Order: sequence, then structure tokens, then C-alpha cells
Amino acid sequence: MRIARRIEEISPSATMVMKLKADELKAAGQDVLSFAVGEPDFQTPDSIIEAAKRAMDEGQTKYTAPTGTVELRQAICDAAKRYLSLDYSPSQVLVSNGAKHTLMNLAMALVQPGDEVIVISPYWVTYPDQISVCGGRPVVVETRDEDDFQPDLEEVERAVTDYTVAIVLNSPCNPTGAVYAREVVEGLAEIAIAHDLVVISDEIYKDIIFDDNEHISPAALDGMQERTVIVDGVAKSYAMTGWRIGWMLGPEEIVAAAAKLQSQSTSCPNTIAQAATIQALTGPQESVGEMREQFERRRDFVVERLSEVPGVTCSTPHGTFYAFPNISEHSRRLFPQVEEKRSEQMALWLLERSLISLVPGCAFGADDYVRLSFAASMDQLEEGLSRFAAAFE
Repeated sequence: MRIARRIEEISPSATMVMKLKADELKAAGQDVLSFAVGEPDFQTPDSIIEAAKRAMDEGQTKYTAPTGTVELRQAICDAAKRYLSLDYSPSQVLVSNGAKHTLMNLAMALVQPGDEVIVISPYWVTYPDQISVCGGRPVVVETRDEDDFQPDLEEVERAVTDYTVAIVLNSPCNPTGAVYAREVVEGLAEIAIAHDLVVISDEIYKDIIFDDNEHISPAALDGMQERTVIVDGVAKSYAMTGWRIGWMLGPEEIVAAAAKLQSQSTSCPNTIAQAATIQALTGPQESVGEMREQFERRRDFVVERLSEVPGVTCSTPHGTFYAFPNISEHSRRLFPQVEEKRSEQMALWLLERSLISLVPGCAFGADDYVRLSFAASMDQLEEGLSRFAAAFE
């Protein structure tokens, strides 16, 4: 039986792989602590759940427009007006089945065989695979923890070729927690304008920022609204990962192209979840701030504990709910014969030895690291970090 070659371009999600391995150990009776999956450990706010119930009671259980309901698309435009001071119309919004689906729609709509897309490393695991499956080539520009994982503008400029069609940005960044400085975003915008590039701005973590840092959307900069596609959703800000609602907000031409694709792939997003999302965007917002405060307290605890482990360093994440410690001193010592994906061996070693599940940094294009999600209770974090430290003793 023949399988299409394009499937060979896709790597299994490292996050899901580690989760499945942890689940296997749990099923065997092992006390595994998982810090691998990127989802808030809080419950979806009650007002959002009640909105979903009302929608079902009112019979909102049929297909909607492929692009999402007008009411939801208008609510997304209104939210963008509040936090960006930019005007959008519902025709510039495409609601999809989560932000990952939105990004896949964009890759399919924008990338042709031979095209290049600049991706900042460490990157979210899915960006390169989505580009590759569309026949494009991800061009990786690395960042360094000593620079707080801020992109070097000269390196980005050198990565641009005649085949470059887009730059993917993710600030706050999964997995590093880096929040790009204003001057960096402005510099990237200048590069995009100079070379006529589309900027795909993944802003799914925009509401989870610490230390009085500021989220800068490239869309809000002069000359950038018409060439920026914002990718966002409710998964992280409102603890709604399983509701599967994300969206793009951008130039009408790009949105229409992606909508054509979506109409032939998924028909429309979940109707009930759309109604709940309207409530999330227009209803009380206190839960967003409360979650952010909890995450910041956990961040402080995690970074302090990691810094106490000999041979481990960790830059302070300024957003998201991830820490990205450098464990290369230990991985090189423990696996000197392994030349590639040493962090994968480390993650498996920690899972089997200490029963803690982390995501290997090689999945994010940074093999010296592992990703630890602190979307977990303080009790779990304390026990998990004690196991982490003990493993290296």
C-alpha cells in the first residue's frame, strides 16, 4: 500500500509523544509527573461554560458559515480594536479549529513548492513541518539564551532570499518564554517591508506576560497591518484548549484564500464552541489576570529551583508558562556517543529514572535544552523539580 510522500515530511508531535509515553507508565501504576503538555491546568471559567449550555438549549447545534459566525468574527474584531487600536472587518477573520489549524491553513494558502519561510529558533514544533508538507523550505534563524532569545536582525536579513515569502514570529515564544523587544519587532517589520514579505504573527500567548513586559504586535506598526496575519485563539488565555477555536486576522485576500481551503476541509468550526468564545471575548476578563498571576508565581519558583541544580542554567521566561533549561552539560556527559537528538535521550532518561515527563529541546530546534511546562500545581512542581535535581546528583 502506497502512502503519499508528503507524509514523510511530517514528524510526530514531540509533545504528544512524551505524553503518550508518560501515560503508558501511569497505566502501569507508575507515579509519573507530566510537565510536557502545553495547556493551562485551570478550569474554563463558568460564564463560558454557561454560554455553551445556553447555545445548546437554544438549538445552536447546526452548521455555521465556513468562516465562523458573523457575531464571533465581529467580537474578534472588537477585541483587536481594544488591544491593538486597529480596525478590522469580519471579512478579515477566519475562525478555525484551533490556532494549529489556522497555521496549517496559512501554510497551504501562502507556501508553494520552492518557497522559503523564515522561522526563529527555538520554534514551536509544528512550524517547520507545516511549511515542509506544503513543499516549502523552513529557513531557521537561531537565537541564544545569552541574548534572552531575541532575534538578531542582521542574521534575519541575511536569511532572506529571492525565494522568501514570509517570516513566522511567536512572541511570547513557545518554548523559551521570550517576549520580543519593541526595537526587535520594529526591525523585523522593516525587513518585511523592504522585501515584501508576509509576517505570520502567532500571538496565542499574548495575555500571559510577566515583569511588566509589553506585547508588541507587528500588525500595529506603521505599514504592517496590510502584510501581517495575526494567529490567535482562546486556548491559553481562557483555559479552553479542548474547545478548539482559533483564528486568523489579516489581509482580506489571504483570509479569503484560507477560507476557500477550509470550506473543503472542515466545513466550519464547532458551533457550540463559537458561542462560548463570544462570551470569552466579551464577558468578564478577571480570570485572565488571575491565571497570569498564578503563572508568574510559579515561574519565579521554577526558575529559582532550576538555578540551584549544578550544571543546569535557565533564562528567565518573560511570558507563556514554559521554562527552557539548558541541560547540555549533563546530556553530553551521560550520552557522549549520541551526536543528534541528545535531548531526546535525556528526556527519556528522566522519564524512566525520575518519572518526570519533559519535552526534548531538539523538537524545538535547540538540542541543548528541555521544555518544562509550569502549568501545574505548586505541589506537583515542587515534587517534580526535586526529582529533576536528584536525578543529576
